[in-house]
Amino acid sequence: MTSNPFLVLALGAFLGVSAGCSSSQVSATGGSGGGRGGKKGAGAGDVPVTVAVATQKNVPVEIQVIGNVEAYSTISVKAQVGGELTNVYFHEGDYVKKGDPLFTIDPRPFQAALNQAVATVAKDSAALGQARANLARDNANLRYQQSQAARYAELFKGGIISKDQSEQLSSTADATSQTVLADKAAIDSAQAELDAAKAAVDSARVQLGYTAIPSPIDGRTGNLNVKQGNVVGANNVELMTITQVEPIYVTFSVPEAQLSDIKRYMAQRTLSVRARLQDEVNTEETGELTFVDNAVDTTTGTIKLKGTFRNTDRKLWPGQFVRVTLRLSTRPNAIIVPNQAIQTGQNGTFVWVVKPNRSVEVRNVTATLRVDQDMVVDQGLESGETVVTEGQLRLAPDSRVVVRDGRGTPGGRGSGGSDGKDGAPSGRGGAPQV
Repeated sequence: MTSNPFLVLALGAFLGVSAGCSSSQVSATGGSGGGRGGKKGAGAGDVPVTVAVATQKNVPVEIQVIGNVEAYSTISVKAQVGGELTNVYFHEGDYVKKGDPLFTIDPRPFQAALNQAVATVAKDSAALGQARANLARDNANLRYQQSQAARYAELFKGGIISKDQSEQLSSTADATSQTVLADKAAIDSAQAELDAAKAAVDSARVQLGYTAIPSPIDGRTGNLNVKQGNVVGANNVELMTITQVEPIYVTFSVPEAQLSDIKRYMAQRTLSVRARLQDEVNTEETGELTFVDNAVDTTTGTIKLKGTFRNTDRKLWPGQFVRVTLRLSTRPNAIIVPNQAIQTGQNGTFVWVVKPNRSVEVRNVTATLRVDQDMVVDQGLESGETVVTEGQLRLAPDSRVVVRDGRGTPGGRGSGGSDGKDGAPSGRGGAPQV
C-alpha cells in the first residue's frame, strides 16, 4: 500500500506536541517549583499569639470597693448662754486640743448673779440658825413648864392649891409644846430655803462657766460663723464646728452575698482595711474593720462597713472618695494567669494551652478570684504551663502558634518563635510578667 507522505508528516508533528505537553505537566507537579517537594518556608501557616506562664504564689483574698472618708466625730459649737462674744482664741482651720479655750462670752452679768445667789445663801443660813435657836429656847421653856405642871398637879392632889391653878400650868405647857412643833416646821422651811439658795448658787456658777467655751475634742476647727463683738443667744447660733480626724473612719458598702465571709473571718481575727486616694497610686493608709451595720440596705442589696484609721499624717480628709481594699484571708499556692487568658464559651470558662510542639489545646478551667490584672485558677491548669493571652480568635484545636514579641511581630529564633530544638515557644515574645 502506497504511503501518503503528507499524512506521515502531520502525524509526527502531533506526537511531538503531545510529548511536549506531557513533559510540561510533569515539571509543574513534580519539579522543584514550590510544590510539596519544595516548601517556601517553615511555619508559614502558624498563628501569631502572645503567651504567659501560669505561676503559683500566695494570693490575698480581698474585696475592692469605693468608699468615703468620714470624720471620727463632728462637734457643733454653740453658746449655752447669751451675751457679747468678747474673745476668740483661735484662727479658722487651726488644730486644737481638748480643753483649749475657743470663745469667751461677757461674764459680768453671770458673775453678778452668782454673787447675789451666794448672798442669798448666807441670809437663808442665818435664818436657819435663828429658827434652830428659837427651837432650843422653846424646848427649854417646855421642859420647865412641864415640870411645873407636874409639881402643881401633886400639890392639887394634896389639897394645897386649887384645881384652877393646876390646870392653868398644864395648859401653858401644852401651848409651849405646840410652839416647839412650829419651831421645828420653821427649821424645815429655813433648811429648804437654804437648799434652794445653794442650788441657785450652783446654777449661777454653771451659767458663769458657760461664758468660757473650751474645745470638747481634739480636732480641726472649721469656718467661724460669728465674729468677735457680736451678741449671741443661747443655743440658737452655731459658732463653728470641730472635726476629729485622728483617728478617722472610712465608710464603704459591700454586696450582701459577701457578708457571711466577712463575719466568718472577723470571728477569727481583726480584718485589715487599706484605703488609697484615687489620685495617689503608691500611697495607702492601713486600718482595721471596726463596724458592720446591723441591717442590709434593701434598696441596694449592700451592707455598710467602717474601717478605723489612725491617720497620724492626716492624709485622709473627711468627704474624700477612696479606693478601699478589705483583706479577708490569704490563699496559699494559688495558680494565677493574666485575666486576658480566661475565655468564656458555651461550656464555661477555658484557656488555650500551648503544648511543647507549639500546637494549642482547649482546657476548661475554673477561675474564681480576680487579683489586680490576674485571675486565680482553681482547677484545670498547672503551674508552669503556657497559656495564650492575645490572638485567641484565630485559634482552633491543634493549631500551631508563633509567639509575638512586644512589637507584635514574631519573636524567637526564626518565624516559629522556638529555640530550633524542640519547637517550643522560646519565651522571647511579649508575655506579661505574672
